[in-house]
Amino acid sequence: MTALVCLASCPCSATDDFLSGTAVVDITPPGGYRMSGYFMERLNTGVRDPLKAKALVFSQGKVRAALVFCDLIGIGPGLSRAARTKITAKTGIPLENIAIAATHSHTGPLYFGALREHFHKGAVASKGKDPHEDLDYSVWAAGKIAEAVIEAARTAAPVRIRHGVASEGRLSFNRRFHMKEGGVRFNPGQLNPAIVRTAGPIDPAVGIIEFLSAGGTPRASLAVFALHLDTVGGTEYSADYPRYLSDELRGAFGKEYTSFFGAGTCGDINHIDVTVKGRRSAGEIGKLLAGTVRGGIEKLAAVKRPSLAVRRAEVEVPLQRYSKEEIEKARRDMELVGSNKLPFLHRVKAYKIMALQLRKSETISLEVQAFRLSPELAIVTLPGEVFVELGLAIKKGSPFSNTLVVELVNDAPGYIPTRKAFTEGSYETVNSRVRTGGGETMVETAIGLLKALKKDG
Repeated sequence: MTALVCLASCPCSATDDFLSGTAVVDITPPGGYRMSGYFMERLNTGVRDPLKAKALVFSQGKVRAALVFCDLIGIGPGLSRAARTKITAKTGIPLENIAIAATHSHTGPLYFGALREHFHKGAVASKGKDPHEDLDYSVWAAGKIAEAVIEAARTAAPVRIRHGVASEGRLSFNRRFHMKEGGVRFNPGQLNPAIVRTAGPIDPAVGIIEFLSAGGTPRASLAVFALHLDTVGGTEYSADYPRYLSDELRGAFGKEYTSFFGAGTCGDINHIDVTVKGRRSAGEIGKLLAGTVRGGIEKLAAVKRPSLAVRRAEVEVPLQRYSKEEIEKARRDMELVGSNKLPFLHRVKAYKIMALQLRKSETISLEVQAFRLSPELAIVTLPGEVFVELGLAIKKGSPFSNTLVVELVNDAPGYIPTRKAFTEGSYETVNSRVRTGGGETMVETAIGLLKALKKDG
C-alpha cells in the first residue's frame, strides 16, 4: 500500500480575497428508474422530494477548488471522471482540486455497480432493451454536476467564513454489536436480549462552516455529520434527512440560503437505537440536526486569515481476490440475490465478488484530498463507506483545530472497515472490496496531507 501522487496547489497570498460561489441543480432521474440501497430490484414510483447536486466553489489568488454534494448513494467512478473532466475543461479548476461527494441516500437511482449490471443485462436479455433505463444517468448527471460548478464559479464573490463544531449525541448509533453467542453482528434487532455491548463508537461532532457575504449576510453552510442516510425507505426519490435539514435552515436564513451536507465517516453508524422500540423518521432526524446546527452557528468563530490550498494523494490498496470457482459460484448466486432463497450474507458475498470483477484489477487507487481554508480549518475527503474510527483517527491526528472528514467522495469502492472489524467479521467486512489495512493507510495519508498543508500555511 503506497501513496502514488501528492500534489499541492499554487500558494495564495493571505492578502488575496477569499471568494466563494454556490449553485444547485436538480439531478432527479426519470420516473420508473431502478433505485439503490438494497439487494433487490426496486423500481421508482414517484418523487417525495427532488434529488440535488449542490456545488461550492472556492477561489483565492491562483488557487481554485470545488466541492459538490449529490443526493446519491455513491459516486460511480465513471460519473466522477466525466464530471471532473468537464468541470476542468469549462472552468479551469484543476481536476485534483475537485471533490464530488455522495450523501448516501438509499432513495436515489441505481446507476452503476454489480447490481445494476445484473438487473440491466437481465432486462436486455429478456426484453431486448432495458425499460427502466431510458436515460444514461451517469452521462446525464455528469453534465448536470458540471453545470452546477460552472454556475457556482460564475457567481463567486468575496465571503466571510465562520466555523466550529457542535455536538449531537441523540441521533447516531454504532450498528455493530458483540453478542452473547460470540462474535459481532450488525443490526441484531431492537431489544435483542443477546446483545452484550456495541463494537465501536460514534462520532457526535457536527462540523460546521458558514459562508457570509462581505456585508455579513448568511449565504450558505456546510454541515458534516456521521450518520447513514437510510431513514426513508420506500420507492419514491428522496434526499433523506438532509432535505429536512435544508428546509429548516432555509426557513431560518431565507430561501436563497444553501444548506450543504457531507456524510461523515459512518460505515458502521445508523439511526437505530437497539435499546428501544421504534425509530426516528427522516423528518425528525433532519429537524433535530437542524436545531443542533443552528445552535452551533450561533457560536462559530470567524476565520481571520483565509488561506486556500489543496493537496491530494492516491493510495494503491490491494483488493480481495477469489478463485475462478468462487467467481463462477458468485455469478450463479447473483440470480438469487433479490430473493430469500440464499442466506443474506451469501447474497452479499456474491454481489461483492461480482463488484470486484468490474474493477478489472488486483488493486484500487483510493484518492484522499485535503482542502485548507485557513490555518485552523481543513476538509478531508475519502472514497467509500468508511468506519467511524478511521475518521476519528484523522481528526485526532490533524494539526488543524477543526477538521471535517467527508466520505463517499469521487469513487464508491464499498466499505472501508478497520483492521479490528476485519477480525470481527459481519456484514460490512463481507461486503468490503479492499483488504485489511486499507483504511489505516488512508488515515496515515490524510494526516500526512494535513501536516503538509499546515506547514505550508
